Amino acid sequence: MLSLLALSLAPGIAIIFYIYSKDKYDREPFENLFISFLLGVICTVPAALLQRNLTPCMGAIVPRFSLSYYFIWAFLLVGISEEGCKFLVLRLYSYRQKAFNEPFDGIVYSVMVAMGFATLENVMYVFQHGVTTGILRMFLAVPAHACFGVLMGYHTGLAKFDAARAPFHMLKGFVLAVFFHGAYDFFLFLQDHPDVARYGLFSQLCLIAGSLLSYWLAIRLSLRSIRQHQALSKQVFDKPGDIL
Repeated sequence: MLSLLALSLAPGIAIIFYIYSKDKYDREPFENLFISFLLGVICTVPAALLQRNLTPCMGAIVPRFSLSYYFIWAFLLVGISEEGCKFLVLRLYSYRQKAFNEPFDGIVYSVMVAMGFATLENVMYVFQHGVTTGILRMFLAVPAHACFGVLMGYHTGLAKFDAARAPFHMLKGFVLAVFFHGAYDFFLFLQDHPDVARYGLFSQLCLIAGSLLSYWLAIRLSLRSIRQHQALSKQVFDKPGDIL
């Protein structure tokens, strides 16, 4: 029991410390970070309720097992519900904090929310499916949530210091998070398609490759976003008022 709990919590905690270590100029108050994490945990509830209540409606909109069915499931049902709940927490709580005073803070707070969400989700999956699932999710699902958080947080950080285009930046961050979340899940969900079993191992490997490709691209963009916001945050303290 304790080993499963440790396995469930470890990836989220490791990612939190990694992102926190990258915040070099004005680290956030522990209270703000903890509340952002806790709200991320809580927002799994509305996301799960939306998915549970809307999933039965999908069959009435598009044929089951069609590509449209999996697209709606991955991008609209899962992607928008989960990233939307995270975005609301980021926008309504974290974004309003006085300590949000540099571009990199957008990434810090967004990842805290994402890790709250991903950690509870991970605990449920690992306790239900066991150690193998925990190990796979340690290197895939949980870091993927972090990447989606970085992309959303990067643009939220831009919004904080570019009031004239703040809605555009926030929308772009949200859309990117939904897109990469949806793409990652879309290829995984397609493995349930009857034709995949018919065509065997090769089709499954192609779908896994598609999911991993979207994951790899999200990682690349996230690492670049971290470097760029570190540079922008440095400008905040070196040359206040000369950011964007």
